[in-house]
Amino acid sequence: MSTSTSHGDAENSPDTTTDPSTDPPSKAERLASYLRSEAADGETYFKAKFIADDVDLSPKEIGALIVQLQESVGDLEIEKWSYTGATTWRVSTR
Repeated sequence: MSTSTSHGDAENSPDTTTDPSTDPPSKAERLASYLRSEAADGETYFKAKFIADDVDLSPKEIGALIVQLQESVGDLEIEKWSYTGATTWRVSTR
């Protein structure tokens, strides 16, 4: 029988999240970065279900985040474009 001391050690380990330069990007930041990249040539159209794997988010998460990004990301113009089975979004650079 082996003994492990790893359980509970997370509570006693130093907090490494205090340095913002090492924090991974938030879900919103990750999505915004992806959209900037895709719209770099002017504009892009997408459905959340088709980019979910690319940004490692569920379509439902993308739907919630895209509404937040519409109001908070100044360099992108994000608008609902159409609905056929799912919302198609249009993203363009400002």
